[in-house]
Amino acid sequence: SGETVVVRPADGVTTEKKQLTKQRRVVVTGVGVVTPIGDEVDVFYNNLLEGISGISEIEAFDCAKFPTKIAGEIKSFSPDGWVTPKISKRADKFTLYLLTAGKKALADAGITEEVLGKLDKRRCGVIVGSALGGMRTFQDGLEALRVSYKKINPFGIPFATTNIGSALLAMDLGWMGPNYSISSACATSNFCMLNAAHHIITGESDVMLCGGSDAAILPIGLGGFVACGALSKRNSEPTKASRPWDINRDGFVIGDGAGVLLLEDLEHAKRRGAKIYAEFLGGSYTCDAYHFTDPHPDGSGLALCIERALAQSGVAKEHVNYVNAYGSSTPRGDLKEFRALIHCFGKNPELRVNSTKSMTGHLLGASGAVEAVATVKAIQTGWVHPNINLENPDEGMDTNVLIGIKKEPLDIKVALSNSFGFGGHNSSILFAPYKCI
Repeated sequence: SGETVVVRPADGVTTEKKQLTKQRRVVVTGVGVVTPIGDEVDVFYNNLLEGISGISEIEAFDCAKFPTKIAGEIKSFSPDGWVTPKISKRADKFTLYLLTAGKKALADAGITEEVLGKLDKRRCGVIVGSALGGMRTFQDGLEALRVSYKKINPFGIPFATTNIGSALLAMDLGWMGPNYSISSACATSNFCMLNAAHHIITGESDVMLCGGSDAAILPIGLGGFVACGALSKRNSEPTKASRPWDINRDGFVIGDGAGVLLLEDLEHAKRRGAKIYAEFLGGSYTCDAYHFTDPHPDGSGLALCIERALAQSGVAKEHVNYVNAYGSSTPRGDLKEFRALIHCFGKNPELRVNSTKSMTGHLLGASGAVEAVATVKAIQTGWVHPNINLENPDEGMDTNVLIGIKKEPLDIKVALSNSFGFGGHNSSILFAPYKCI
């Protein structure tokens, strides 16, 4: 008709559960990690269950002039056997962590060279992101530039970008499906996992490696977060510095690491006889649209994200009895998340909540994937790890909900894993035990 049609958004956003329809089911068939408390999945999770902290004094560089001198530093790491010597020599640590965790996820999933050769590589993809990318590579480039631009490493730009890990992993495997990285601060991993699952659900892919990696324990990384006023200064007691929900918390503890999950179409996994850790049920993301570092005061963005995740997956809130929370050990953030969780699930007497960051520190863009691994391991083992350092819960904290300083057995019905990030990014993912129905 030639007339302009204006489409107006609805006044409210519905959070009612959608009608379940038959669609491709997504399962977790492999996991890989590189963390301050272990780079073998069973070692990593057993250390979590035993309440072992990976926080210690920084050894990688002299931080005497910094007010924060502690981190979740990876003291011993070798990519040997997982990454080629040429790439090991050239790549940034965040890339080496990512490639190693990715290869370990494949091995854990039983994707041997023989199995790899039988996969339709056009239907296999990689989405692994990073919050900060190759910070060491940029730092080295700046130091070289002080001498001359001719001294800059020709691999500097490609090896500093956040997508290089996904690209290199695909090149190594020959996987030609969806391949990109997402960078949404500390919510990065969850965004990558949600998009990877979407590619499987829509039928575009059968297998997806997804997760996140970061290596920011550097002068520029530590200094940047110090300048934000975000880090703990409990230097005299490193293992007690990360203390989500404790009244004496004074900021988060930065950490390095990577986490990668292999998501797979259920029927594809069954055909190759794969073991299944858990089923991916769905998830969602929202934005606070409020502040570049602080969560919205009323926690509305967090609550909306959780409610949308429930609606998108068709899960009733009373079925969620375990939450691996973002729980970063910041004074404001912990309270906002806890209130959002109570708002959504407070009527469930079985609800149990913990924070992996109490032991690993905050692994930035890798945190969501590493915590997703902890979540599916909890489903697999029937044990949930403690909240270490929760000695004096903050005012308003319900100790009947928060797991204490010892591991607990739990028959998980549905588990929620949260990740939030600077810029107001919120993300929630739901996992459950796999049931053949």
